[in-house]
Amino acid sequence: MPRIFQRARDPISSYTHFIGAALSLVGLAAMVIELMLTSEQSPLNAVSCILFCLSLIALYSASGVYHFSRAAANVLVVLRKLDHAMIYVLIAGTYTPLLLTLLPAPHGAVFTAVIWAVALAGIVMKLCWINAPRWLGTTLYLLLGWAIAIDLPALAALPVPAVALLAAGGLLYTAGGLIYMVGRPNLSERFGFHELFHLFVIAGSVCHYFLVLLYIA
Repeated sequence: MPRIFQRARDPISSYTHFIGAALSLVGLAAMVIELMLTSEQSPLNAVSCILFCLSLIALYSASGVYHFSRAAANVLVVLRKLDHAMIYVLIAGTYTPLLLTLLPAPHGAVFTAVIWAVALAGIVMKLCWINAPRWLGTTLYLLLGWAIAIDLPALAALPVPAVALLAAGGLLYTAGGLIYMVGRPNLSERFGFHELFHLFVIAGSVCHYFLVLLYIA
């Protein structure tokens, strides 16, 4: 095994999400450029798109650091809590530009506030109960992630390719979540369900990033 892999506690999971963090930084730069070039851009829309990119950076950075670190057990517990909590941040961060753009005021703002309130509750739960059953945490992630189904008519404002990106991202996240929840398949000794879960998360993020970049920003 290459020496750089030996330094990581969980090599594949850490380096795939470090790559995700790096791509998210590039994505943030591209998003800012797109926002600057777009005429009649509202400040609220611009801030929400940047917030989405920052939530991507937060999730992949926290995950990469946690899976890389060989720190003491008490430090790993803190890093694990941050890793799991950032999932809620990304879910809410993804919703923000969609809801504020697609839904009329004040409906969009109210829906966004509700999503962030639920996400905050999830973060508190993770910080206080990190050893909650895997099925419980995954179920809460998925329920929050699919909450947009409550207001399906809002999706009618999006072009068909945008809806396809939104659905593809949601399905990829869901597939990854289910893989994580059931703990399989394990393709090899070094590439198990957790590594596969990480790749599905990255794929879902890519779909939603291009949705925001191409159709929201």
